[in-house]
Amino acid sequence: MIQKYVFGNPFDTEAVVEKISPATGTPQYGTISLENGFHLSYEMDKNDIVYGLGEANRGINKKGFLYISNCSDDPNHTENKNSLYGAHNFIIVSGKETFGLFLDYPGAMKFDIGYTRQDKLEISCEDADLDLYVIEGENAYDIVKQFRKIIGRSYIPPKFAFGFGQSRWGYTTPEDFKNVVKGYRENHVPIDMVYMDIDYMQDYKDFTVNEKNFPDFKGFVDEMKAENIHLIPIIDAGVKIEDGYDIYEEGKEKGYFCKREDGSDFVAAVWPGWTHFPDVLNPEARAWFGGKYETLISQGIDGFWNDMNEPAIFCTPEGVEEVKDFMKDFLKKENAAPGFILGDKVGSLANNPEDYKRFYHEVNGQKVRHDKVHNLYGFNMTRAAGEAFQKIVPDKRILMFSRSSYIGMHRYGGIWTGDNQSWWSHLLLNLKMMPSLNMCGFLYTGADLGGFGSDTTRDLVLRWLALGVFTPLMRNHAALGTREQECYQFENIEDFRHVIGVRYRLLPYLYSEYMKAALNDDMYFKPLAFEYPEDSMAAQVEDQLMIGNEIMIAPVYTQNATGRYVYLPEEMKFIKFMPDGSIFEETLEKGHHYVEVGLNEVPLFIRSGKCIPVVDAAECVDKIDMATKMMIGYTDAEYELYEDDGISAL
Repeated sequence: MIQKYVFGNPFDTEAVVEKISPATGTPQYGTISLENGFHLSYEMDKNDIVYGLGEANRGINKKGFLYISNCSDDPNHTENKNSLYGAHNFIIVSGKETFGLFLDYPGAMKFDIGYTRQDKLEISCEDADLDLYVIEGENAYDIVKQFRKIIGRSYIPPKFAFGFGQSRWGYTTPEDFKNVVKGYRENHVPIDMVYMDIDYMQDYKDFTVNEKNFPDFKGFVDEMKAENIHLIPIIDAGVKIEDGYDIYEEGKEKGYFCKREDGSDFVAAVWPGWTHFPDVLNPEARAWFGGKYETLISQGIDGFWNDMNEPAIFCTPEGVEEVKDFMKDFLKKENAAPGFILGDKVGSLANNPEDYKRFYHEVNGQKVRHDKVHNLYGFNMTRAAGEAFQKIVPDKRILMFSRSSYIGMHRYGGIWTGDNQSWWSHLLLNLKMMPSLNMCGFLYTGADLGGFGSDTTRDLVLRWLALGVFTPLMRNHAALGTREQECYQFENIEDFRHVIGVRYRLLPYLYSEYMKAALNDDMYFKPLAFEYPEDSMAAQVEDQLMIGNEIMIAPVYTQNATGRYVYLPEEMKFIKFMPDGSIFEETLEKGHHYVEVGLNEVPLFIRSGKCIPVVDAAECVDKIDMATKMMIGYTDAEYELYEDDGISAL
């Protein structure tokens, strides 16, 4: 059962697509105060588990920390960070009382889940203008499925998007991309996509290609497709201010950029230098910006990733002037020790909260200050693309995923979890984020395998790839200036060939389970407790996940480990894909086990009475031969395989 409570004058985020009439009275869970904004307080039982919040820090159980829904450009996801790239205001309290809450509010919102006081859930925001949805159900899993139905069907990508992709900030020329493809193809390491970061553009201008480097871009795209490679270019939020640049001139002429309070176009510095932000909350501007994707689609591009769409801000003219004034005053002081003050002041130019108060959107003829709807920007930038694709190529699926997001964006694209680091802790964080993102509708998800920032190591890449085998988005991505981490850069390339090959061996099953989850408003990744609600031990496990209805994964995420401990809620078949192509299989009883897993092995567990299909490895999705299909697990069981052409719109 779902009840909707309306407070004040909510902004229509369009996160919920099902019509629900407002309830009367007050919610039965917790107490609500409207004295200073909105504040909900609920007394938790000591054994309660709190699920949700999508892309958030720490564990699957969110108890014990303060989370702030406020889309933030911050790549250093250390344990003390309260905000990451996404804002997903859906939680489930599971325990003495079990209920779900979706707080549809587009500004910053705090979730104090046993942080200030261990027994208190405190949810608050600045303005008492929001829709509160209260969901009751048989258990946490049932509540998720009810929520998923009211927010609309999750995005469905083309089948090639389930292949492996390679990315690196710094690929600039056709030779750079050809060398990547050559490195994979000559070593017979499967790959379907190579990503184009900002250096493919002309001076970092959206929907342009560097004409010197790519004099025949369409020809180059076709050349890559002949190699079964899809090029996936990046699109950033900021539009460069430059006379003669058609996107800039059109947007300015039509008034499609975000404005300052005085009506002038808001200015911020990002990669191209000074830019304007398209007002993607304005339907006309959104349609205009989305239509620009046709520029690249017409040249054969069939996938994109949207970035910098929190929106990220390096600085603004106003912020720079404030720092200048501060410096002048500081230098006038005699014997003033700079200390950390100067560095902090200059550092505060980037993503300064004051800058988010300096610009406005036009919504239904009204000016809306950006900070009040900040979390909707990435959602609507990706929505712009998704809506445009339906017009440009209505019968075809286009790959699309984004960095910033809000619930509702899941209908238009997936997400990657942003600029992580080459840390073992981020491998574990990747694992723990997945079911929470699924709860909020985001099924096409994944992290930068091997880590984006910092220098990675061979063992970290292999262990992370072994997790990435199971994430719908499987992409190796690294930052400029870091160690090169394409799979062919390391010794014993056959290990990488094998691990990525397992992805292709399992791809018919993984694609089938993804499609079932998307079409049935279900989850692809689940916590163990969702499948084993009566098992108190399963509720404590955070480093193992269920996928679909057949398998459990338990990746190794510790450096130098030769295996790991696992908990099996029931008898299962322990499966390992061995580097010689064979499949190791052992039946393990319910309970605790230590399993050995080599760096070049991929483990999974098949549930009692279940089986899954596997095929021979292939070097790209189009070369998968379904005639090689065999079943593994409990082979007297049956499995219903979902198949389609992988490209037609659904």
